[in-house]
Amino acid sequence: MTRWLDDLAQLAAAGPVAMVSVLATEGSAPRGAGTRMLVTADGLFGTIGGGALEFHAAEQARSVLGHAPGTWRVQDYPLGPLLGQCCGGRVRLFVEHVDRAALGWLAEAREGRVLVSVLRAGGIERQVSDGPTVPLSARGDKPCEGSRLAEVIGGFRRPLWLFGAGHVGQAIARHAGGLPVRLAWFDTRPVFEDIAGVTVVPESALIECVAEAPDEAALVILTHDHALDYRLTLAALRRSALAFTGLIGSQTKRARFLARLERDEVSAEARGRLSCPIGLPGVTGKEPDVIAIALLAQLLQLPQVAAVQAVAA
Repeated sequence: MTRWLDDLAQLAAAGPVAMVSVLATEGSAPRGAGTRMLVTADGLFGTIGGGALEFHAAEQARSVLGHAPGTWRVQDYPLGPLLGQCCGGRVRLFVEHVDRAALGWLAEAREGRVLVSVLRAGGIERQVSDGPTVPLSARGDKPCEGSRLAEVIGGFRRPLWLFGAGHVGQAIARHAGGLPVRLAWFDTRPVFEDIAGVTVVPESALIECVAEAPDEAALVILTHDHALDYRLTLAALRRSALAFTGLIGSQTKRARFLARLERDEVSAEARGRLSCPIGLPGVTGKEPDVIAIALLAQLLQLPQVAAVQAVAA
């Protein structure tokens, strides 16, 4: 999700390059806000979704390469009426001839920080900060000279706090690569210290990790110990702002945990937030990779955090 940063640095060092950015979308659209594609005279790097939209965007990008570096334009595409794409949404694109002499901001750019772009008549002023963002619309007034755009670099990635590094945990971590999740992975067993990405902590600290997870996180509990699973589940359900609390196990395990949670005076509303068994309903395979893919698909269905682009005059 941040590969475009490296591609931009490499391509700009080699010659002229244009950049196409998705500012906002409405309805069905091939890619979301923050998606980028880099265009040279004879190549495309990245994708904004393919099809007619990408074809026309590449034409616009190569056209802007014929103008001075720093030249930019905002282009609206109603996908059905204009391009004949059956998805039928709207996409607002920002197309620019990258000013290769004004890329100092790349040194500060990294995932999770905010890229601020101020639109000027002769170019774009950019800096990297940690400021807030608010959603952009795909309709209404377009950003214009003087507008300030801000976006979280890399877009929103769901924090996935994974408790357990056994076979299923390893499968989840393996398949999470390339998905919009940010993995934090914990276990108590020293045998997993050599697995990349796993943080081995004492059991008492593992419970404390639940309190440290951000509100929008998805917590998935699959340790080797049912008693530890219960303590983690209890701690997670006491945090109402978490996006997801998942517990590996059968319907029998679910029933036993729910009964115990009720005895421990956990409210019905909180108990209702427990997802157990984990994974999309109807996927019944018990192989670690099947469970992992079913879980990750379930997490991808969670409501998204607000759009990552922003504008203020």
